[in-house]
Amino acid sequence: MNVRFVNIFIYICTHKTIFMKSNTLKIWNVLKIVIAIFMIYAGAQHFIKPTFFMPFVPVFLPLKTVIIYVSGAAEILLGTMLLLKKYAKFGALGIFILLILFLPIHIWDVFSETPAIGSKQAAFIRLAIQFLLIFIVYKIKKTISKNKQTS
Repeated sequence: MNVRFVNIFIYICTHKTIFMKSNTLKIWNVLKIVIAIFMIYAGAQHFIKPTFFMPFVPVFLPLKTVIIYVSGAAEILLGTMLLLKKYAKFGALGIFILLILFLPIHIWDVFSETPAIGSKQAAFIRLAIQFLLIFIVYKIKKTISKNKQTS
């Protein structure tokens, strides 16, 4: 084999790998921004339309309005942290934990006679979206951690 061909082949392979890693990082960075904006927006909605969130708070919990405001404030704080490079890892971890904490509510809603909002089908869709969000935030946290190790 020609040595020049091997060198060119190695060059192309290594640069393609770098390019692919770069695109993968870009995708997760874009998703990080989208999730952060979504969290900030959703958190603000807790203060703008608290009655919308009332059906999601289980009946047996006291102080429903306080729970809605506190979870809204947490969403705004964690979404903002996700946008700040210094706090992004903690923001991602906090959002991940928050999504896990909200998961039982979505599961409960699927099995409820009357779902909190909409139909049983809507409850299934919200549950699927919740799992998707958990996965995305987990990957974002891993990407942030990986970037900090290589920096």
